Order: sequence, then C-alpha cells, then structure tokens
Amino acid sequence: MKELHELNLPEDVRYSQDHEWARRENGRMRIGIDDYAQDQLGEIVYVELPRTGEVFSKGAEFGTVESVKAVSELFMPVGGKVTAVNTALADSPELVNQSPYGEGWMLEVEVTDPADYDSLMTKADYLKQLKAEA
Repeated sequence: MKELHELNLPEDVRYSQDHEWARRENGRMRIGIDDYAQDQLGEIVYVELPRTGEVFSKGAEFGTVESVKAVSELFMPVGGKVTAVNTALADSPELVNQSPYGEGWMLEVEVTDPADYDSLMTKADYLKQLKAEA
C-alpha cells in the first residue's frame, strides 16, 4: 500500500468522501475512483457500470468494483445523466489500477446541478480527510 505522499492526486479533479473523483471535460463530468481507492482495493478484476442514459442523484450507487480483496460499491460524486461508459473496463479492469484518472475512467455524466462539483473536495481538502482516517 502506498503512503499518502506517494498517492497520485491531480489538482484538476475534485474528490468525494467515498474516494471517487470528478473532472470537467468538454461540458461534461468524467468520473472514476481515485488512486487511494484503487490502491486500497488491490488488483481490480471486474467493474460493473450502468448503461448510458441512466440518471443518478449525487451519492447514489452507480456500480461496483471487484478486486481480489473485496467488492465495493461506487457512488456518484455528482448527479446527472450517464452519457458515456468506459467499455474498455469490461475486458481490461486493471486499467483502473494502472491509470485511475486516464484510461481507467468509468463514466461521463451530463451534470444536473453544477453546484455538485463545487461541493466536492480539492486535493488539499481530500488529503486532510485521508490523514484524519489514517
């Protein structure tokens, strides 16, 4: 497991208390789990994601990720309509471990309320939460 200072936590994303991230891209929100979550889970072997067109409220469960250690629920960091799903994860779930903010992204969402993004944590706030949990 990585030490906190070894985590890859980009400045251009926002973080949820449940360890998901959201990044603004082309008028939509790209979503995934962060480096801390994938590190804690270990080797990811399966990802279950919703279909495009489904609508979720902020905090709602949208899928699961299965690792050699456990199955964990995924929660929406922002509310909205799913406009794209990373289908590459069906055949290559390890992309979440290898590149959680790049090739391992999970969903793109058309956000219902832009204020949802603003309520998420910055990198500095998220690091404070992780230190408090440690």
